[in-house]
Amino acid sequence: MQSLIGTGVALITPFKDDFTIDIDALRRVVNFSIDGGIEYLVILGTTAENATLSEEEKELVIATVIEVNAGRLPLVLGVGGNNTLNVVEELRTRDLSAFVAILSVSPYYNKPSQEGIYQHFKAVSEASPIPVILYNVPGRTSSNMLPSTVLRLANDFDNIVAIKEAAGDLVQAMQLLKNKPKDFLVISGDDMIALPVVLAGGAGVISVIGQGFPKEFSEMIRLGLNRKVDDAFKLHYLLADCIDMIFEQGNPAGIKEVFSILGITENVVRLPLVSVDEFLASRLDSFVKKIVKNT
Repeated sequence: MQSLIGTGVALITPFKDDFTIDIDALRRVVNFSIDGGIEYLVILGTTAENATLSEEEKELVIATVIEVNAGRLPLVLGVGGNNTLNVVEELRTRDLSAFVAILSVSPYYNKPSQEGIYQHFKAVSEASPIPVILYNVPGRTSSNMLPSTVLRLANDFDNIVAIKEAAGDLVQAMQLLKNKPKDFLVISGDDMIALPVVLAGGAGVISVIGQGFPKEFSEMIRLGLNRKVDDAFKLHYLLADCIDMIFEQGNPAGIKEVFSILGITENVVRLPLVSVDEFLASRLDSFVKKIVKNT
């Protein structure tokens, strides 16, 4: 899966002031990421506010990104949930021909055991006609997919090809890197530790901040993959403060504020999320303008 090496970005869903999808802004976001050097695009991940989109809106987002991308970059689609039967049904009925893989989150809210997580992804694997990227994000799911479960899945199912590891635990990521099958990819799901994960043997990152600063962030990952450590860390420390800021009051409110400052989208999120407060907006404004001025 060479197409999953480097920087992927979990695309936002831009909204207008009336909370409808802003298709023109979505087009700008996609082109901004592509022009900035991103390696692949992830549609309908958590950052897309997927949980608040209707089925019709999801189809609109998918169709728009496919159209704008026009085959330029590989595409990954978020297909996951906490109802295994519904996920399996979607995988069996959806046209996935435009995608190189699906990104499937570990079941949330139900708090399954490790065996339950294994059986869920066994069903996902057997239903999916394309490769599967596991997604471990305990901060959202309330359960941690342990390395032993990930490795069991990676060894048992050929089409489970990668994990987006977003536990925020570098030691856990290194356990996966040490013991994984040769061709299985460990992809960071945490922007702040993406570079250390890459330097430890990871394949790259599925990023939030990468869509706001695609040139700098994707170059950092490429430098890391090429073992140009000092140059990579210069870019890491350049962006580190902003990585903290964009998650300070929730995702994607922070990254949407960055896009608003850049003039690409309005910062509109759907309830129960709210936009960042004036203090954080001011700090982000200062940071973004400093980056723009120096590049």
